[in-house]
Amino acid sequence: MTEFWTALGLPGLADVHTHFLPERMQRRVWAHFDEAGPLIGRPWPIRYRGTEAERVAELRRLGVRTFSALAYAHRPGMAADLNAWTLDFAGRTPGCLPSATFFPEPSAAADVRSALERGARIFKLHLQVGGFDPRDELLDEAWGLLAEAGVPVVVHAGSGPVASGFTGPGPIGGVLARHPRLTMLTAHLGAPEYEGFFDLAERYENVGLDTTMAFTDFFARFAPFPPALLPRLRDLGLAGKVLLGSDFPNIPYPYEHQLDALAGLGLGDEWLRAVCWHNAARLLRDWPLSPADPA
Repeated sequence: MTEFWTALGLPGLADVHTHFLPERMQRRVWAHFDEAGPLIGRPWPIRYRGTEAERVAELRRLGVRTFSALAYAHRPGMAADLNAWTLDFAGRTPGCLPSATFFPEPSAAADVRSALERGARIFKLHLQVGGFDPRDELLDEAWGLLAEAGVPVVVHAGSGPVASGFTGPGPIGGVLARHPRLTMLTAHLGAPEYEGFFDLAERYENVGLDTTMAFTDFFARFAPFPPALLPRLRDLGLAGKVLLGSDFPNIPYPYEHQLDALAGLGLGDEWLRAVCWHNAARLLRDWPLSPADPA
């Protein structure tokens, strides 16, 4: 595994889209995948089911030096408790970005403000699972706080694997029109509405995408990437707007397959170096992407 990033001259990998959750919630999420629930829509065997400590150790083994603990609230009253857990997890887990979430409810702005004060460096929203409109007025102040802070929010806004009422580039595009300075990463390259989300990344200075599951054999079966967009993907990556994401541990194949799929695009070593490390370093600015293996 180390051959991939050492051959590129990198100190490791920076993965902005990984998940760590409270144990009971983690079990419920995995059960939903096991049942191929209505928001999954297909068999999805989880590859990395170890304990929390085993999963962190696996990322270390893979050379992932920086990663996230993306949790997302899917109903009111969840965000504060989730943020307390994910921020505590980051505090006791070297290399983990302090991660947080919020939901359209009266406390949304307070939840974001509190998480920022506690050092949150990345947020996550899931429009498909949450089923809410990102333009909801209850979220407006929260979006403004994030735009002012320059802290990125990873948003699952694409309609894969199953569409909901507020996925696609239109709803989140409305947020960006109101908050054009917002720093946002569209998860999964925006699959399956790739082109619409590429348009947003090209239009707004602080908008990019993560590569989560894109180009893997599993993902290509239901959200194939249009080959005509490859030149734009290359340009966006070299412009700092494409970052490595994986969805670890909730993937049905070895982690290495994501890296092989990206390398197989033939976009060049400079592009791979940018996507797998340098773009994250640039986005996170003063966050220390450490090349050293934590003790």
